[in-house]
Amino acid sequence: MKNNFTKINVKSALHKVKGNFPFHWDLNVYRGCAHGCVYCYALYSHDYLQADGDFYHKIYVKENLVEVLEKELRKKSWKGEMVNLGGVTDSYQPLEKSMEMMRDILKLFIKYRNPLTISTKSDLILRDIDLYAQLANLTHVNVSVTITTPDESIRQKIEPSASDSARRFDVLKAFSRTSVSTGLHIMPIIPFVTDDKDDLEALFQKASQCHVDYLLTGKLYLRGKTRPRFIGFMREEFDKHFQQFARIYNQEAARLDYTTRLNAKIKQLRNKYHIGIYQPPKLENQGQLRLF
Repeated sequence: MKNNFTKINVKSALHKVKGNFPFHWDLNVYRGCAHGCVYCYALYSHDYLQADGDFYHKIYVKENLVEVLEKELRKKSWKGEMVNLGGVTDSYQPLEKSMEMMRDILKLFIKYRNPLTISTKSDLILRDIDLYAQLANLTHVNVSVTITTPDESIRQKIEPSASDSARRFDVLKAFSRTSVSTGLHIMPIIPFVTDDKDDLEALFQKASQCHVDYLLTGKLYLRGKTRPRFIGFMREEFDKHFQQFARIYNQEAARLDYTTRLNAKIKQLRNKYHIGIYQPPKLENQGQLRLF
């Protein structure tokens, strides 16, 4: 199915975030995401639109976002808090290549010396590395890359339109040569699909070679629209593991046992490669990130 987009106007750019995060504000350039990740937790977000609900193929571009964002950043009431870019949709999904909205947004963050953090699955972010480096010389900037597996055959199934894993590691290598803080997000870890110890170690080893500042891991959570979609995906693509997978999500004892064993793997790898968790900068009014 061909991706299509619709331009919309918004009344606000920055949105307050509830929860245990190292930021309290989120900025999403788009609604919908064409990366097609089968585990995406944000499928529900299109329910609020009185239009096509296809999160993967119907993308909404916030045409007036830059103008609205500047109004908010220059308010006397704005305290220059950390902003997370793309908590719901990837700021560097394929449409950004032609829209080029991120460069204008980054120029505003530079103008107002505002700290930011961003996570992506696309090497398109390298197009704007000059602006991130410039901002990092003024304030805190964190760029993280999400990589779920070193196995490209699996990656193509679970994240069909995102950059391949090798190119994402190239992003971390490039940003490690700047003043930008870098991190690897291994999330979600999918039971019996991306949790093989050798595969996890390959990611840790590569992260170490890229000199990342931290590494975060996260479990697969199945809620709302994501749950039936992902369960159907597991039945179709990984049927031999489906019964074991289902037990983890249907039986508390099995879930606790799995989590304990997985945490042990991760702890061992952290100790071996000496990679810690994210340490938020000491900025005013920042929270703490919930970790797994």
